[in-house]
Amino acid sequence: MPPRPAAPAVSFADVAVLRDDVLMLDGASGGVAPGRALALTGRNGAGKTTLLRVLAGMVAPTVGSVSVMGRVPDDRDRRFRRSLAALIGPPQTARDLTVEENLRFVAATWGARADAARAHGRALLASLALEPLARRYPHELSSGQAQLVGIAMTLSRPFDVLLLDEPEQRLDPERLGLVIDVLAARREEGAAIVLASHSPVLVDALAQERVHLEAAA
Repeated sequence: MPPRPAAPAVSFADVAVLRDDVLMLDGASGGVAPGRALALTGRNGAGKTTLLRVLAGMVAPTVGSVSVMGRVPDDRDRRFRRSLAALIGPPQTARDLTVEENLRFVAATWGARADAARAHGRALLASLALEPLARRYPHELSSGQAQLVGIAMTLSRPFDVLLLDEPEQRLDPERLGLVIDVLAARREEGAAIVLASHSPVLVDALAQERVHLEAAA
């Protein structure tokens, strides 16, 4: 018998979000299994970021069903939060910590020992060509550098599901290539990735599944 397909890490059906009489997301359905990536595409205002916030447990859907690693998303639930990492908007950074110290702090917050947090942070810096910026402070970075650091901070913690909102923002082709390589490695390790993107290069390189969203009428 052929092997059974993997159960979805993320699934959502007929999800809509209505806020203050504004339809922010209209009937989205889709899913992604572990070790695969789903791209959310569509014009600005189609609801891509709203759907990511629903999956992250930051916004409750008005209608529809959502499951992430078998749980209803709730960002107040530590078990749920441990299964999911998300970069939706700029990450919070400690102004008085260097880039490397911020990475180590995130890893330690989620239980990594000091030596493991240091090694993991240095590996991320190397993979994203951020080693020359390790001792810089976040507020000293260019917009492209800050985007890479935000991605590194998101990857510093444990997760089964990774949500990314336009990770290609402010990245030149070389830096985008680094991000693609790092995300492909995490996907191959078994993470399920959901990303909203306007970059055909990123989507074609990473995503096996796609959901195209249309702006609500």
